[in-house]
Amino acid sequence: MIKIEKLSKIFRTEEVETRALSEISLKINQGDFVSIMGPSGSGKSTLLNIIGLLDSASDGSYKLLNEEMVGVKEKVKSKARKENIGFIFQNFNLIDELSVFDNIELPLIYNNVPSAERKKKVNEIADKLGISHRLKHFPQQLSGGQQQRVAVARALINDPKIILADEPTGNLDSKNGNEVMELLTDLHASGSTILMVTHSDYDASFSQKTILMKDGIILSEKMNHRNVDVLVTSKN
Repeated sequence: MIKIEKLSKIFRTEEVETRALSEISLKINQGDFVSIMGPSGSGKSTLLNIIGLLDSASDGSYKLLNEEMVGVKEKVKSKARKENIGFIFQNFNLIDELSVFDNIELPLIYNNVPSAERKKKVNEIADKLGISHRLKHFPQQLSGGQQQRVAVARALINDPKIILADEPTGNLDSKNGNEVMELLTDLHASGSTILMVTHSDYDASFSQKTILMKDGIILSEKMNHRNVDVLVTSKN
């Protein structure tokens, strides 16, 4: 699904050149749940932004569904992003002036989905995520956990092939954070491909694999025993 080879990202000013990523190679298959960890400045968010087609690489190759994304026009990236990727952010990124229903519906409007179908899809995803009773509310009337559920609903509304989560529990208490991680685990179990940036070892333990980054390179990749145990238990 995602194949990255020798990907680099360099930020340049008149005085300074900063190498944020240095010849990163990475492969994510359909149905994977992968966490990326590392200290601030390690390049993990830069990598996520490039995979999400919000930023461009300086060099190397990034293939999304076998299509090269490095060096293509913004119009091509925008189309690929809308059709294939759902985003979950630490700060929820909801629009305060819009109701929960309208926030979730927004990506469907951008994709020119007819009104009747939009209403049906919003109601279905809200019911699935347990927020049907909040559709007429506004973001500031919700708890942090509820706001993140709205953000997840918005991310899923177009049936994306991959979900990118950037510190999805970073602004939540432990109870709400755990609910969000259990929700991501359920999505993964139903077939979703998830790539998550996190500082939390606990959150990372929900994923199948953890990639550790530092100074713009991948230091290690490890399988997570917790996830393996869960998979084994579910099969018994």
